[in-house]
Amino acid sequence: MSDGSGDRPSSAHPECEETGALSDLDETERADPRFRDLEMRSPAELLATLLEGQARANLAVETALPSIEAAAIAVTGRIAASPQSRLVYAGAGTSGRLAMLDGVELGPTFGWPTERTEFLLAGGTASLSRAREGAEDDRTAAVTTVREAGIGRCDVVIALAASGRTPFTCEIAAASRAAGALVITLANNPDTPLLRAGDHAILLRTGSEVLAGSTRMAAGTAQKIALNLLSTAVMVGLGKVFRGRMIDMHPTNRKLRRRAARMIADVTGCGEGDAIAAMEVCEGDIRAAMLRIESGG
Repeated sequence: MSDGSGDRPSSAHPECEETGALSDLDETERADPRFRDLEMRSPAELLATLLEGQARANLAVETALPSIEAAAIAVTGRIAASPQSRLVYAGAGTSGRLAMLDGVELGPTFGWPTERTEFLLAGGTASLSRAREGAEDDRTAAVTTVREAGIGRCDVVIALAASGRTPFTCEIAAASRAAGALVITLANNPDTPLLRAGDHAILLRTGSEVLAGSTRMAAGTAQKIALNLLSTAVMVGLGKVFRGRMIDMHPTNRKLRRRAARMIADVTGCGEGDAIAAMEVCEGDIRAAMLRIESGG
C-alpha cells in the first residue's frame, strides 16, 4: 500500500505530514515471525490462529473505550445542537467500506435521515465493489470532496484508516476540521497523521496481523466494533432507544413489521393484534403507536 509520497503536492495541513520512517511506524504492516508457517498449518490450526488474531480486536477496542466515550459525548452534543448536522463518514479501501456500512445502517435501525448522512470515499462509491487503491493517495481530490460536500460547523466527520496515514483520509480530516466540523479519527497505528488531525482520536492498537499486512482482519474488525459502539451510543444519546428497543426503526418488510409489533406489545403490555392495528394507524411509526396505545387511543 502506497504511503502517498511520490509526486503529490505537500499538504496544506501540517498535521497530515509524515514523520519518521514507515518501518518504524506501521505496526499493522509488520510480519510476526510466529506465523511464518501459516500456509503449512492444517485447516483447524489455521482457523484457530486466525481467530486468535481477531481476538486482538476486542482487546484494542476495550483499551480505547475512554476515547470512544469522549467522542460519543462530543458527537451527540454537536448533532443535538443543530437539526442540520450531518454524520459524515470518510475513508479509503476496507476502512471506507466499513465506514459506509455503519452509516447506511443508521437509517433502518434508528430512523436517522438519509439526507443527514454523507460518505466521502476515495474513488467515490465505485470503490465499494471494486478496489481503487490509487485513489487513496489523492489529496487534491480529498480537498475538493470536502468543499463539494459543503462540510461545515454543524457537521461531524468520522474518518478512519488502519495505517493512520492514508493521504486522502488524512486530508479529509484536516480540511473538515479547518472548515469547523467536529472530526473523529480512528487508526490502528499510534502517533500517526490521522490521529493528530482529529478533535477526538481513537487508537485501536491491534498490532501486526496474523496474515502480515492484511488489515481487513484484526484492524478492520476493531474498526467495525468501534464504529458499532460509537454510532449506537450517539443514537441512544439522541433518544432513539427506549427500554432497550429501536423505537425509531423503519419496519419496511415483514420481518421488521413483526419485530415492531412485538416491541410495541412488550413495552405497552398490549396484545400483538392491538400493536399491529396501532402501527397501521400510525403508518409504521413505532413511537407514535406506543403513545397511541398508552393514551388509550
